Amino acid sequence: MTSPSSSPRPEHAPRPGATWQTELVRTEQLVDDDAPDPRPNRATRRAMKRAARRNR
Repeated sequence: MTSPSSSPRPEHAPRPGATWQTELVRTEQLVDDDAPDPRPNRATRRAMKRAARRNR
């Protein structure tokens, strides 16, 4: 016969990486005011094309 589901379960080790100490690192980059705007990524370009097709 098995014990009821309310019986305490044995302790287990946490999953790997769950107890690691993490450190936030800032990756800010300064951009000159006269620098050209960056090219939009593929997802943004596709969204702009879809929007242009809908507005015709």
